[in-house]
Amino acid sequence: MADKVTLCDERLQHIAFIMDGNGRWAKKRGMPREYGHKVGAKVFKEVIKYCGDIGIKYVTVYAFSTENWKRSEKEVSSIMKLLGEYIKEAEGSADGGELRVKFLGDLSKLPKELEREALRLEKMTENCPQTVNIALNYGGRAEIVEAVNRLISQGETSITEKTLSASLYTAGMPDPDLIVRTGGEFRLSNFLMWQSAYSELYFTNTLWPDMKSEDVDAAVSEFYRRTRRYGGVTG
Repeated sequence: MADKVTLCDERLQHIAFIMDGNGRWAKKRGMPREYGHKVGAKVFKEVIKYCGDIGIKYVTVYAFSTENWKRSEKEVSSIMKLLGEYIKEAEGSADGGELRVKFLGDLSKLPKELEREALRLEKMTENCPQTVNIALNYGGRAEIVEAVNRLISQGETSITEKTLSASLYTAGMPDPDLIVRTGGEFRLSNFLMWQSAYSELYFTNTLWPDMKSEDVDAAVSEFYRRTRRYGGVTG
């Protein structure tokens, strides 16, 4: 077990999670994939809370990619239902809450009621101190293309890193300092392609439904053992 992390400093403001392994976790237990997503949703809430407890100001989770529509109708429907339940629960605790919820992605492709509720929750929580970004119908390449096209439509003829960053879903937020992928895979899968340029990457075999506070501690401890050079040299 990693040394207990009690409080993160300004070096670690933003953690992003690729929540992988729900389906495999369920299959190992002889259960349908939908059951894995249900347990994974519970773990998501626990991990978000724990990140707030140790001082993380921004958390981004990869909930549903633009490619995930290829999955079975039953599985997609289950994921959308869980998202709807989370939004309603978050709305119920929004008054006086600590958590700002923002959705990254093209919400227009979602069921209309879910889209309306997601936008409503964003508005209700916009002034809360801790931010959780939920990447929903999200693809990193699509995000960049959309940002460029928006700038062109606004009359921009020369696009800079600064103007592009300001047109992304994460505008105004720091890039992720640490990206954690569960489930034993070693790739980013079209997640935060622009924002992850200098993120520290941490991969674990732990399946998302098995993720606990000590697993977050292990990732954070590894982050603090590294030296971030941003293309420069040290020593």
